[in-house]
Amino acid sequence: MHSKGTPKFQNDAGSREIGIGVKEFECMGANPPFDHPHIYLDMGRDSEIICPYCSTLYKFDAKLHDDETVPSGALFTEKLTA
Repeated sequence: MHSKGTPKFQNDAGSREIGIGVKEFECMGANPPFDHPHIYLDMGRDSEIICPYCSTLYKFDAKLHDDETVPSGALFTEKLTA
């Protein structure tokens, strides 16, 4: 699992599907302020799941690390402010 807690994914690009290397994660739709409620999703034994808010199809890919996505750039990272 992700070393810094549950990973969050966003779909600013509006991709129909996103390949990810984890089965438990949070979907937040787009980056703030255009995000939807951050929802925890668990694929369980399945290899794909659809977010009920934004309809993004997430597909598990065992070849990806927990911080990789296809297309790239869908992992959300909080920006620290000084």
